[in-house]
Amino acid sequence: MSQVIKVEHREDAGRGASRRLRRADKVPAIVYGGELGPVAVQLEHNDVWLAQQNEWFYSSILDLSLNGDVQKVLLRDMQRHPVKARILHLDFQRVMADEAIRVQVPLHYMNQENSPAGKSSGVVIMHELTEVEVSCLPGNLPENIEVDLSELKEGDVIHLSAITLPEGVEIPSLKLGPDHDVAIVVARKLKGQAESDDEVGSEGGDGEADAEQK
Repeated sequence: MSQVIKVEHREDAGRGASRRLRRADKVPAIVYGGELGPVAVQLEHNDVWLAQQNEWFYSSILDLSLNGDVQKVLLRDMQRHPVKARILHLDFQRVMADEAIRVQVPLHYMNQENSPAGKSSGVVIMHELTEVEVSCLPGNLPENIEVDLSELKEGDVIHLSAITLPEGVEIPSLKLGPDHDVAIVVARKLKGQAESDDEVGSEGGDGEADAEQK
């Protein structure tokens, strides 16, 4: 389901105009790409602030609505104030239905708590990546990609190539060679826990030997 973002034309340009907009609780933005030229727009800061708290704002195709004229876009850049809770500027790129796009898509790790590793004491499961860049047509863009960890065991390493991708979606970096097939999940026993287990095992062995001698 497409998310609708309402915008208005922005007549004035320059830093002074942008400062005036921000004082009026507006966010200056630019829309570019496709067959049309760049267009300066503005948005209500409160609307942007609420939208940017959602995952879909960063990785989904957005319907940018200007007085009913809707253009499909991707958020390509967002500038934040370094101290204040303020959005300073947005860049939106138009997308064409027949042109492939590259987008960072969130990874959702599923069923971790039910996996053998998740149930093992002293095993830490590390998510090395939280998102991955995919290439696809706009109509095939997933909001996220699920990674099933239900079979994950201690010592397992899951690589990028193991991700099950939706139809029409690919990971461009995998075409660059084996070195780019990076680990995305690692299930590793904590060092201190492993040493503790070894000590327990060693003590248990000595006890058995003593019993046999008696």
